[in-house]
Amino acid sequence: MKTVSTKQAPQAIGPYAQGIIAGNLFFSSGQIPLKLDGTLVEGDIEAQTHQVMQNLKAVLEEAGASLETVIKTTVFIKDMNDFAKVNEVYGSYFTSHKPARSCVEVARLPKNAGVEIEAVALIP
Repeated sequence: MKTVSTKQAPQAIGPYAQGIIAGNLFFSSGQIPLKLDGTLVEGDIEAQTHQVMQNLKAVLEEAGASLETVIKTTVFIKDMNDFAKVNEVYGSYFTSHKPARSCVEVARLPKNAGVEIEAVALIP
């Protein structure tokens, strides 16, 4: 196994890695809408989702993967009423390739974020 860490995404806020490579698979930790300086993005759920996707893209690239090689994502949202807005932003990042996905509403996310996304990707 290999730990993945990039300065192009916020550093972990706990005892975990941004991601792990096992064989030819990459497993990301959940990404929340933190900017590089560690502060939470201010704004609506769309702005938060864009930041999450940018963070996810950065850790994928560091691992040698990409959004095009993502196999599965899990989306955690604080309010299922935000599903359509999150889905619209999410869909703008996965245009031709659509990975398998789960989406669940949760009571609370780290730093009181509105959305968190994790991914499993194939490393070509």
